[in-house]
Formats: sequence, C-alpha cells, structure tokens
Amino acid sequence: MNDSAFLFPGQGSQAVGMGLDLFEKSEFAKKTFKQADDILGYYLSRICFTGPEEELKLTCNTQPALLTVSYILYSLWQKEPLLAAGHSLGEYSALLCAGVFTYEEGLTLVHKRGKYMQEAVPVGKGAMAALIGADIENVRRTVAVVNDENGGLPADPEGVRRVVNLANWNSASQVVISGEKGAVEDAARRLGVKTIFLPVSAPFHSELMLPAEEKLALDLDRVVFADPRFPVINNWQVQKVRSGADARAGLKMQVSRPVRWQETMESLLLDPGVARFAEIGSGKVLAGLLKRAARDKQRDIPVVNIENLADIEKNP
Repeated sequence: MNDSAFLFPGQGSQAVGMGLDLFEKSEFAKKTFKQADDILGYYLSRICFTGPEEELKLTCNTQPALLTVSYILYSLWQKEPLLAAGHSLGEYSALLCAGVFTYEEGLTLVHKRGKYMQEAVPVGKGAMAALIGADIENVRRTVAVVNDENGGLPADPEGVRRVVNLANWNSASQVVISGEKGAVEDAARRLGVKTIFLPVSAPFHSELMLPAEEKLALDLDRVVFADPRFPVINNWQVQKVRSGADARAGLKMQVSRPVRWQETMESLLLDPGVARFAEIGSGKVLAGLLKRAARDKQRDIPVVNIENLADIEKNP
C-alpha cells in the first residue's frame, strides 16, 4: 500500500474487550497475547478482554495493551504503508511495525514508560484538560503567563512544581494542557473556553514528566534500534524518522513535550504520495481527527479503521 499512511492510536483509545476476537480466531494473536502475559508477569490478556475498565485505564496496563492490539492487527493485515505516525504511545506501535525493535522490546519499553510516568507525579496532583475551541496561540500565551506568575512560587510539600504546559495539539479546535492541577485550572479559567478535564492518572507530556523521561532514556539506550522499513513521523518534531538513532531520540524527547498531532495531520494531507489512510488499533479517535483536518483543507480522503478481524476481511 505504497500510497497509504497508517495511524496508530494512543492512550484514551482503549476499550474493554479489545483484541478478544483476535485471540479467539487467530493463532498468531493467541501466541502474542501469551507472550505478553509471560513477559509482563501478569494476565494482560484478561485485562484487555474482561477488564475491569479501571484496571485497563492504569497507564502501565493501557500502554502495553494498545501496543499489542495494534501490532497483532498490523501483522495480520499484512500491508505495508508509504509512511506512518502514532499519537504519543502510538509512536511506539508505528516504530514496532516498521521493524525498529522487536515486540518483546517494545512491550517492555512501554510498560516501563507507563510505570515511570505514573510514578513521576503523585495521583491527584496533576491534571490534563481538553480546551474546545481554543486558539493555539492564545493557549501558548496564557500558559506562558501562568508559568511566569508561578515561577517564584515554591513546589508544594510533595515537590510538585506549579507548571502547566501545552500537551497535545490534536486539531484546529482541540488543545490539551497538562501539569500541576492548580496551574491547569488557572490556565483553563483564563482562557474561558469549554474545558473537559480528562480522566487520566498523571499529567502526561508536561515538564512534570522529566523524571520519567530521564529513567526511560536509560532503558531506550539499552535497546538496539534498527532503521525503520518505512518512515515514521515523530511527535515532537513532526519529522520523518528514517534511522534508528533518530527514532530513539524522538522517543526520549516526547515524554515531556507536546504531541503535535494537528501539524502531523497537515503534513500527511500535504504529502503528494499519500492518497488514503488507515487507523490500526482500538477505536476511531485518530480517524475522526484526520477527517476534521481534511475537511478544513477541503479534501476528501479515504480512511479505514482496522480494529478487528472483520475489518481486515473487508479491506483485503
């Protein structure tokens, strides 16, 4: 499929029951889920298939679960794209499918990534908020003002600094901010737009993730990164990664920096080689964001979702 771009979802796309039909009908899927259970030392398969939802939503479970389902679907579909991109955790899925590291290595990395991110900030001290209809430049200015005003304030008794950062630029009408809970609330109040506080356990893609970034960098340096078979657009630079060294650097940098997804979609829509898209994994979040970006550019782009065996059979 040398005219296609593949998209791999990140945290928030998980759903109890994901991967069950794959496990029941595919020997490869069954083998891969058993491998995940053995590597992690607990039944990731059971958490994917039956939950409970609160357990699946734990970052250390969500990340290996999404990676596993995307990897199985990609492997079973047996299509290779012109290029790919993944949203946050999805960047690992894209690089895995591009052959940059093995499934075992990828699974171990994302499990540790989730664990480190959760440990970086005490539960309840951080927050993430989606701002609906906010102008990106206004968000940047407001975040800078809040951080400037809080710059002279000491960290709270648990060492959490009063910072807020741009975490995700998901679309022209949706920006996510992340950081210390009070600072996030302050920035959202000043912006005065519709705000949805996300049900997450840590302030991802903020400066508060720097301790997680430092720990993960050591693990990333222990893994041999091959050059990808197809380019993968990274999150923090919106650049096509063509070498293993650049792939590793991108994964190190993305933990505490924003996911520039709107810019990624614009880049893909402007690429003359890309004629169609597929989202591979649980959910349809990325397909929805892509269609919105395409409408803004008055483009009609074919998009398919590959999230179960039926989807694979419909798109041979």
